[in-house]
Amino acid sequence: MKINNIGSINTNPYKKQIEKAEKLQRTAHTDKIQISTEAMELQKGSRIEAERQAKIDELKNKIQSGDYQVNPKEIAKKMYEFWNN
Repeated sequence: MKINNIGSINTNPYKKQIEKAEKLQRTAHTDKIQISTEAMELQKGSRIEAERQAKIDELKNKIQSGDYQVNPKEIAKKMYEFWNN
């Protein structure tokens, strides 16, 4: 009985796996981030943030210069309102 050799003998059994890996590397896409115009505007900040920052800077200057005075009655009043309302 004679068996004829069908196909090539010198084939790499892992050739299909290597081809798949190469194909994935060629077709791999990079991630992209898109930020909407609304989100861009929110990141820029608002008028309220600017006003808040101005108040903070004013308070810092008063504290550093020693002009800031704490009103204990006002603090007690606010604490009382917070805990009882």
